[in-house]
Amino acid sequence: MIRINLLAQKKKAQRAGQEASQAWLVAVLIALLLEVVGLFVFHGIKSEELAEQERKNRAVIQQIERSKKNVADHEAVKQKLAVLRAREEAIAKLQSARTGPTAVLLEFARILTPNRGPSVSPERLSQLSRDNPLAAMNASWDPRRLWITSFREEQRRVRIDGLARDGEDVSELARRMNLSDYFKDVQLLPAHREIDQATKLELVRFALQAGVKY
Repeated sequence: MIRINLLAQKKKAQRAGQEASQAWLVAVLIALLLEVVGLFVFHGIKSEELAEQERKNRAVIQQIERSKKNVADHEAVKQKLAVLRAREEAIAKLQSARTGPTAVLLEFARILTPNRGPSVSPERLSQLSRDNPLAAMNASWDPRRLWITSFREEQRRVRIDGLARDGEDVSELARRMNLSDYFKDVQLLPAHREIDQATKLELVRFALQAGVKY
C-alpha cells in the first residue's frame, strides 16, 4: 500500500508562495525606493535650475534698475549740457559784440590806407581776377580821394556817408568792402554832386549800407 504525504507537499507549496510574495514585496519596495531616490535627484536638479534662473532674473532686474537710473541721469546731464551750451553761446555773443565793432573799424581803416586793402586771401583775389576782372580791386587806387563823414553801425548793419572826387572812387570803396571778410551785401545808395564851399571842387556826396560779419 502506497501513502502520499499530502501535508508535506501542502506546506512546501505554502512556503514557496510565501517566498514568492516576499520577493514581489521586496521588488516593489526596491522600485519605490528607486522612484523616491529618482524624485529626490530630479527635485535637486530642478531646484538648482530654479536657483540659477532666479539668479539670472535678479541680475536682469539689477541691470534694468541701473539702466533706468542711467536714463534718468542722462536726461539730467542733457539738461545741464543745454544750460552750459546756452551760457557759452551767450558769452560768445557778448565777446563778439565787444570785440567785433573794433575789428570792423580796423578793417575799414585798412581799406582806406594807401597801399593796403581788405582782408582777403590771395587765392580768392586771383580767382576773382580770372572770373570777373571788373570785381577785382584797383591796386593803384588812392583812398585819399575819398572822405568819410559818418560811420554808424546798428544791429550788424553799417551806414557810411562821405564825399568822393568822383563816382569811380565810391565804386572802388564798394568793391573793396565786398572783397573783405568783414563786410557783406554792400549796397550803394543814391548819390549826388555838389560844390564844396571850402575848395570849390565838384564832389560826389555818397552813402552806402552793408552788413558786418563778426
